[in-house]
Amino acid sequence: MSRVRIVGGQWRSRLLTVTAASGLRPTPDRVRETLFNWLGQELDGLDCLDLFAGSGILGFEAASRGARHVTLVERDPRAFATLQQAAKDLAATQVELVRGDAVKFLQSASRKFDIVFLDPPYNQGWLERIAPLLAGVLKPGGWLYAESEAPVTKLGGWSVVKHGKAGQVHFHLLQGRQE
Repeated sequence: MSRVRIVGGQWRSRLLTVTAASGLRPTPDRVRETLFNWLGQELDGLDCLDLFAGSGILGFEAASRGARHVTLVERDPRAFATLQQAAKDLAATQVELVRGDAVKFLQSASRKFDIVFLDPPYNQGWLERIAPLLAGVLKPGGWLYAESEAPVTKLGGWSVVKHGKAGQVHFHLLQGRQE
């Protein structure tokens, strides 16, 4: 087990435990700082989805910065148990935990989100697989944030407006459709 630090908001500098699950790579501090500079430091009143939660750091970071509601979806039982403990330790009442598959969640979700964080396991085609389902959960004008092993120029109907690279991680902010 390792730990990852929340970089901003009410839980700034709090450490979260990261379980040793296969393929789990928490988003580095520097990348999260860049992402939240892009989105704005305050996420007051926004609804966020961390679809491949893993360590939960993107979702907990959003909650720390004032998001009204954050849903974390994780299928690995050990990682999910660690997320439950982190939510309890932080008294994160605005965080909803869902244990399950990302595709099944998107197919059945009734809530819509302002920001969807996508940091799926690499080299398994997850971004392409879920792209057709994202319109069902993203509010008009919403944002997608995606991490991947290679650069992304588009994801479904969303286009990259900002991107960066840190080590092997390519990270992208995509603008949602204005419907």
